Formats: sequence, structure tokens, C-alpha cells
Amino acid sequence: MSEPVAEPPPDARWQVVLETTFFLAGPTAIGKTAVAVALAEACEGEIVGADAFQLYDGLDHLTAQPSPEERRRVPHHLVGSVPLSAAYHVARYREEALPILEAIVARGRRPIVCGGTGLYLRALTHGLAELPAPDPALRTRLEAAPLPELLAELDRLDPAATVDRANPRRVLRAVEVSLLSGRPFSSFREQWEAQPRRRGVLLERPREVLHRRIETRARALFAPEHLPQVAAEIEAARRAGIGPTAAQVLGWRELNAFLSGDLLQEEAIASLVQGTRRYAKRQITWFRREPWLVPVELPDDGPPPLERLLSLLPPR
Repeated sequence: MSEPVAEPPPDARWQVVLETTFFLAGPTAIGKTAVAVALAEACEGEIVGADAFQLYDGLDHLTAQPSPEERRRVPHHLVGSVPLSAAYHVARYREEALPILEAIVARGRRPIVCGGTGLYLRALTHGLAELPAPDPALRTRLEAAPLPELLAELDRLDPAATVDRANPRRVLRAVEVSLLSGRPFSSFREQWEAQPRRRGVLLERPREVLHRRIETRARALFAPEHLPQVAAEIEAARRAGIGPTAAQVLGWRELNAFLSGDLLQEEAIASLVQGTRRYAKRQITWFRREPWLVPVELPDDGPPPLERLLSLLPPR
């Protein structure tokens, strides 16, 4: 068995579907959901999530999932669809997303893939390749190593690797693949350089505006009118047995520490804001390496630039 990652091209069955799909990407808190809903209403579209956090069921507030009203206005798919205890990976995402896109096209509607998980978008736009399967003995050894040691090993094996160096799982997998395959992990990603025939946008805002939105979202989780619901979500997730993948949701660590009395509210908010800013920066860096995504800056106030977005849609 082996673990898939993206490579061009997707098989022929999905070509027409993907050439009709519109991709709407951007960092966390940029305002993707509101833009996607407005665009879907304007073009008879349906939204397919591409967010590794919003996939999970039961953390609606913590992951800023589309509201019930937004879901009533426009059909949403792959949002709140995965149990918190389940592990989730890019191959499963692609396997579930492609038939959904196909069904949307068959209904005569427009698929709009909306999210901030670059790896999921790449899986759709570039297809999947094969990586060596994890080796249990090697995995056990690597999991016992601290992150600085894994990073040093990755630098030795593959100085050109561009994985998220703050994410232990990504670093571990890159080291594991390099050791098992005998070739640099980055060599598997070189096949991603060919740009797909896809259409999409990268939503942008000035940095200070994005930072303000990130802080506003973080503070809202601790606000008296929202905190009881957030606390209830976290308690239910604990009882259900949240898995290691879902436990990486932004804010999970800080809110648990605050609710248990290990962090003061302002300390928890500051930590969440800082972590979210770092995450957004990594997302922006990823998406800016995708030249087929057209940058579209959103206004600080007022409706999204629908005419501009509609002019970029692929033909049906």
C-alpha cells in the first residue's frame, strides 16, 4: 500500500468537471464563506468545502463553519461531514470531492470549491501520485524524535524541502518518505510545477485588515454571548473522543487551557491570535506559489466584487 499525493494530470473522467469548477482560495478569516455564498447565489452554484478544519462535525463555532442561514441560502458539501475521532487525509478528500463536483455539474449548477487548505486544492487540480507507505518501525522511531531533530534530519536528506516546518506531522512524513524512497521528498512535489487548466482566485486583504479580522474572530470565541456554545462544543468533543487530526483545529488548545484555568482569557486570546496569524501567513505563501490563481482584493467594507468574480468563471 502507498499514500497518494498530488501529481498531474487528473484522470480523464474528471477533466470536464474540473474545467467547469471555480476555485476560491484564501487564508483564514479573509472572508471566503461570505464571498462564496454571494457568488454561488449569483451563478446558481453549490459550494464544496476545502478546509481541513471545517470538515469536522461538532466544532461549528471554533472552525467558523458557514452559518445555518448561509447553508439554507446555498447548498454546502464537505462541511461538518467527518466525525471528530476520524483521521482525514488528502486522498480521502479527493475521493469524496470529485463525485460531489460531478453531481453538481450534472444538476446544471456551478461547483465552487472554497477553502484554505492548499493541499486539498492541489489534490483536485493536479491529481494524485504514490508515495511509499508508512513503515511502522520507522514511524515509531520518528514519532519519538523532537521536532528540531526531525528538521535537522530533513535538512540533511532534502535541503530543498518546502514543507510546513512548524507542523510535526508534515515534517515527519517528509523525512519518512525520503528515507523509505531513497530520494528527496521535494522530488515528488516537482511534478506539481506544471500549472493546471483551472480557474480560480486568491482572495486578499491588506495585512493590517486581515490581522484585525483575525483578532476580532478570536475575541468573539471568548465573548459572553458565544463562549457557552464554544465550551459546549469542546466538552462534547472531549466526550466523543477527539482524534489527533481534529485536535489541531485553531483555538482547541487555547480554549481548553482557558476553560481548565491554565490560561487567563487575555493570554489565551493572544496565543490564538498569534497562532492564527502564523497559519494565515503560511496559507498565503502556499497560494502565491499558484500563479493560476488570480489575486482579487476584497473591500474593507461593502459587498464582494461580484462582477469581477463572475467575469473569471470558466465557461460551462
